[in-house]
Amino acid sequence: MEHELVGLAGPGGRWRPVAAGPFALLAVALALLPIRPVWLWAALIGAVAAIPWLLGAAPEARRRRPRPYWRLSADGLERIGPGGLSMIGYERSRIDGLAITTGDGVLTVFHRFGRTAVGGLTTMGLEPLTVFVTARRIGIPMHVLDGEASDLLDPALDEALRAGGLAGDIPPGGPLPRDHAAEKRLLDQEAALLAAAHEPPRPAVPGTDAPGATGLRLDAAAAPPSRRRIAVLGSLAGLLGAFMVARIAVEGAAGFGARLAAACWALAAIAGVLGARRRLLRAAPVRWRITVDRLVVRGRPGRREVVELPSAAVAAVVVGPGLRLDPLTGEPRRADLAALVFGHRLELLARLPAHGLDGFQLAHALDDHGYRVVTPGARPPRRPEYGLDGLPEIFAQVPGGRLVVEGGGLGWADAAGDVVLRMPEDRIGGIELLTIGGHAWVRLYDSDGDEFFAAPLSALRISRTDLRESARRAGLPVNDAEYDAYLSAAFHSAVSPFAVPAPESEVAGATAALPSGGEGGGLPADARTTDEFAIAIPAPPGPVTAPGTLLDATRKSRAGTYGMSVLLCEAVALIGAAWLGPELGGFSATASWSVPVGLLVGLAGYWLYDRNRSQLRVSSAGLAVVTRRGRVEWDLGRDRIGGVGIDEAAERMPRLVVWNPSGRVLRQVTFPPDLDELRRACERYGVPWGPPDEDRPAPPPPEL
Repeated sequence: MEHELVGLAGPGGRWRPVAAGPFALLAVALALLPIRPVWLWAALIGAVAAIPWLLGAAPEARRRRPRPYWRLSADGLERIGPGGLSMIGYERSRIDGLAITTGDGVLTVFHRFGRTAVGGLTTMGLEPLTVFVTARRIGIPMHVLDGEASDLLDPALDEALRAGGLAGDIPPGGPLPRDHAAEKRLLDQEAALLAAAHEPPRPAVPGTDAPGATGLRLDAAAAPPSRRRIAVLGSLAGLLGAFMVARIAVEGAAGFGARLAAACWALAAIAGVLGARRRLLRAAPVRWRITVDRLVVRGRPGRREVVELPSAAVAAVVVGPGLRLDPLTGEPRRADLAALVFGHRLELLARLPAHGLDGFQLAHALDDHGYRVVTPGARPPRRPEYGLDGLPEIFAQVPGGRLVVEGGGLGWADAAGDVVLRMPEDRIGGIELLTIGGHAWVRLYDSDGDEFFAAPLSALRISRTDLRESARRAGLPVNDAEYDAYLSAAFHSAVSPFAVPAPESEVAGATAALPSGGEGGGLPADARTTDEFAIAIPAPPGPVTAPGTLLDATRKSRAGTYGMSVLLCEAVALIGAAWLGPELGGFSATASWSVPVGLLVGLAGYWLYDRNRSQLRVSSAGLAVVTRRGRVEWDLGRDRIGGVGIDEAAERMPRLVVWNPSGRVLRQVTFPPDLDELRRACERYGVPWGPPDEDRPAPPPPEL
């Protein structure tokens, strides 16, 4: 059917243990019984614990019928059962309209005899945008109403219909009423989808992969511990429980205490295996592979869970809050981030999971590869962290006032040009010009190096160029790192064509005439040329060699890591003393030497790591992470950096990252430096602070 919307529903069959709880209790009960012979007792415990997994592996248990799902089409709104028959149906000819209530996210059907609340959109596996677009394509009037579904029905049904819905997806209050704002947002997204469906395909950004290439891979940040570690721990728990039960059986299991210990070990083993399975399901990573010719997404392990979509069939991708399947129950649940793929007929092609990914990075990656991206709304503009509270009151009292350089210092002049406020030269320790939020700002420092004033130049009614040149003519200390870096880059790009390399034949002849002591003899690399007009230009300093600021981890984080290392070693020492104490002379005797040894091991171990810890180097040439012994872990040139700062994506550790100009995460800083010092260093050396803002790009600096 051309216009058909199918709700999100779980798969029909999946391998899972059947009735694991009752069989675990049965295994514990068998362990407490005095069954003879002992080998039969141990075999019954193992068999009962394994029965749920054997039942789940049976073909009959795995071939279950599909779950019921909702479908909106030209035939109406239906709930399709496992056998493909309609369980609940609202015929199209009897539907006068559909409505979504903003309070609880319930879908309501209007018909000639009244209104009927069908259910919450989340439990139905539907999204407001997909229902809105599909209903309008079919010809069903669609409304968004403020309130709850119970407000439209009999008040006696209020308590039965109150349930959590999609209230978080509805925008907060603003100049428009809540229902009008929500409907306007849906209309705007529909208009964006229509434009994407009828416009020609947009080419990819130059520099991305070519058709048929591997493409860009995005993986969700995995929360510790990893899936491999979870599987190993679960397997060890099961093997340890089985080993202890077998050991108790070999010893005879004569007393009730031994059988109680076996029951506890059996319960611990079963709980460990089941808990590991649950964690494995919840920790399944979401992986995207984006190329210019297709999208490949895997939300769960297994070949059947891979979704592959050719780019020719994709009109637009809606990135925002959506739905995902609960990995344990298979029921639809709300997700902070999901992707809806629409075709050129505005049909829903696929629901792609994106939980755990960075929405900023995902949207930019799709846009770079030529896909049209639609988001729920425009991002709010980033405002600078500085306010105008520090402005003197006289600034507002003098109409038409502006900042001027006068008498070797700074002054505030009125509209007639008379200076009404003077700041002498001996009070000014430094003037720093920088860019914040795409606007030129000035910082003033006193003679002690402390900042005492910061304001945008637009509020001071002076241009960046005028302030810089006037202050330098007056002999005031001015620092405009962005301007100097821009001039340096422009100079190198202008003079680089003059450094003409020698032809290959001349280079070969010159190389043959050189002494055999080395490739270039004693000549520097930049002077090896036979062209008499060539200019030897030294290579510009890199991120490691350029003058800059070296930022270390904060003392608080280092002290906390020291403490955690010592506490971990002490915990291991105490557990070892309690476990091995009876065999080594008692708990007290063992702890008397294991606790000091644990303290020394914790301090010495972290000292060995801390003496070669990583440090972040910020310079006008870029960023680099170097160890205290001088080893370079990674470095990035200034042209590759689009922003440095905090990544606001959930479940991402560490949060301090480096973006490229298109918003893709390039590097993650694994240690937490002081953020205020890092921000000041980035602004001092012209490195942009914060994620790249595609709404207001700011390179080069203002007025350059």
